[in-house]
Formats: sequence, C-alpha cells, structure tokens
Amino acid sequence: MNPEPAAIAETRLLHKMHRAATSLLVDGAQRDTAPSAALAELRDFLVAALRHHHESEDDVLWPRLIAADSAAGVGLIALGAEHEALEGALGTLAAVPVQDGEDRAGLVTAATGVRDLVHKHLDHEEPVLFPALAAHMSDEAWTEFSREVIASAPPVGAHLNLGFFEQVGTPAELVLITANLPHEALQFVPAMREQARATLNSLQSTEPGRTVIA
Repeated sequence: MNPEPAAIAETRLLHKMHRAATSLLVDGAQRDTAPSAALAELRDFLVAALRHHHESEDDVLWPRLIAADSAAGVGLIALGAEHEALEGALGTLAAVPVQDGEDRAGLVTAATGVRDLVHKHLDHEEPVLFPALAAHMSDEAWTEFSREVIASAPPVGAHLNLGFFEQVGTPAELVLITANLPHEALQFVPAMREQARATLNSLQSTEPGRTVIA
C-alpha cells in the first residue's frame, strides 16, 4: 500500500486541530472555572490561525490547484464564499471582551458561530480538496508550500499549534508536521510544549470521560 501523500496527511491533522480548538473554546467559555486569560489566549490564537489558514488557501493553494486542473476550480471557488462567512464570524469573535467579571454569553455565542462554521466548512472542503491534493500536489511541492505557510504564520499563540497537534495527532503525524519547522525553531519546542499544556489543561474539563493532556 502506498503511503498517504504528505499534503493530505498534514491537512487532515490541521483540520483535526481546528475542529478540536474551536470546540474547546466553546466548551471553556461555558464553564465558570475556565480562566479568562486562557480563554483570551485560545481565542486570539484561533482568530489569527484561522485567518492565516484560509488566506493561504485563497491566495496560494487554490490558485496552484486550479492552474493544474481547472475542473477542480469550481468546487474550490465555491469554498471561498464560506471563507468570507468565516471571516465575518472571526471578526465578531475577535471583538468580544474576554476578562474576569465579564458576562461570557457573548463569547459563547461568538465562539459557537465560529465552531459551527469551521466544522461545516471542513466537511464541505475535504471531499473537494483531498482528491485535488492527491492528483496535483507532490510531496516536494507540498513541502515548499508548507514551509511558505509556516514562515508567514502569525506568532499569536504559536505554542498552541504544537499543543493541539500533540493532542489530536499520532506520533507519526507529529514527526511529519514538525519536519517543516525552521531548524532554529526546534530548540523552542520543549518550552512551547509545556506552555501549551498549561493553557490547554486549564481549559479542559476534568469531568469523568474527558481527557486532559498529560
């Protein structure tokens, strides 16, 4: 059996992270025990990361795939409308106050809107994107694209990327996703891992059946 293309493996892991992160923000916002500072940290990370993700698709990845196969463009262009809706929801989420003593109802509503859009969008995107990646994105081309995206990624909450990847990914997936990190960044991985665990553990429920990062 041929190994799964790197483009699909990395994208699937990134999507799992986006589903988990948006769900955690909604869950945490509904619990009084979730620290406001950690909620703000996760909210700011999500707004920056999701914006960067869909802009990288619209501006770089979609054009490359459409140039390789114009037929794929129909489905990909249609996904752009969902990106516009997500951008509006992210703007709303970014504007919600997150601090001690604030009523969290607004945060719950805004976070739920983003979560629902992200989950629906990814369900629509994967059946269109994965076949296009398999057909037109070599591992070498994907590595080049992935490094471009990492280099332009906003630094906001960057440690949470690693924290969520460790939570939702397998050891093999983690090796794959960290392979494209700049060499000089690797020395910071242990500290980033500990910082992410502290934030995520403070937000995750300790109710029976819920897993907290060890």
